Amino acid sequence: MSVQRFASPLPLPFSRAVRAGDFLFLSGQVPMDANGQVVRGDIQTQTHAVMARICESLAVAGASLKDVVRVTVWLADLADFAGFNEAYATHFAKEHLPTRSTVEARLALDVGVEIEVQAYLPDR
Repeated sequence: MSVQRFASPLPLPFSRAVRAGDFLFLSGQVPMDANGQVVRGDIQTQTHAVMARICESLAVAGASLKDVVRVTVWLADLADFAGFNEAYATHFAKEHLPTRSTVEARLALDVGVEIEVQAYLPDR
């Protein structure tokens, strides 16, 4: 099995993504804009910012949201669950919904959401 690492554009000690065999693992994403600045606002705004960064990281590795098979979500406040779901659902076609876990946790940078995904990329 081969392992391929994709460097993070941020000056932090982690990979943006790691491909191990047919699987691609993305580091958790918090709401940041394309310049690495934290995006503030309601949970929908933050969720859309996170999903944009996830799409960028997937594309760097030759993948898309259609390839995502597993998602882990951390919300700073579970009271935001409904609003998060509204924004999240706009990013996945119903026929490509991955499995998902959602938990409440205190998050870095005082943001409202962090999302981590795994994708399956056979024969690529």
